[in-house]
Amino acid sequence: FMIEAAHICREQNVLFSADEIQTGLGRTGKMFCMEHYDIQPDGYILGKALGGGVYPISAFVSSKEVLGVFRPGSHGSTFGGNPLACAVAMEAIDVLVEEQLIERSAELGAHLKIGLSSIQSKHIDHIRGEGLMIGIVLKDEAGGARRFCEELKVRGLLCKETHETVIRITPPLVIKREELDWAIGQITEVLETMD
Repeated sequence: FMIEAAHICREQNVLFSADEIQTGLGRTGKMFCMEHYDIQPDGYILGKALGGGVYPISAFVSSKEVLGVFRPGSHGSTFGGNPLACAVAMEAIDVLVEEQLIERSAELGAHLKIGLSSIQSKHIDHIRGEGLMIGIVLKDEAGGARRFCEELKVRGLLCKETHETVIRITPPLVIKREELDWAIGQITEVLETMD
């Protein structure tokens, strides 16, 4: 879909912007998720990880050609332009690169995906995702993802149900392998034992 959407935008001379608020800055094992598709968008929409978990900030990142259409005062942003937030964002990006958290996300994400793929549960349809952004897609007859997420919460593991049938797992990029293995164990036990 992304490749075709980018192609149509290029063909029609339409700006192609990638919303990387959740998927950008290492979450999927690449700096930007679009790298998985070999796509260079005209701009990236960034947030969440940009503030390093310390300070709220968002940004639209693009070329001078694209950003040159904005004039001072013509556009505003709730979480943009704050000097302290910008300093925090620059440090957060430095930490991602210097501590090799993007590579770590790819490596540990592959480990997580393999661990989850070995679960023997009648509830699982398939596992999807990249890096440390993984979804356990449940079968319709599983009774929804929420009940599994609630049981995991009781065990000390926070997950989020999305689209009613997906358990979304997005551990921090600094997670240790042992912590990830513990989480895989909890998820395995819940999905293999719950009716």
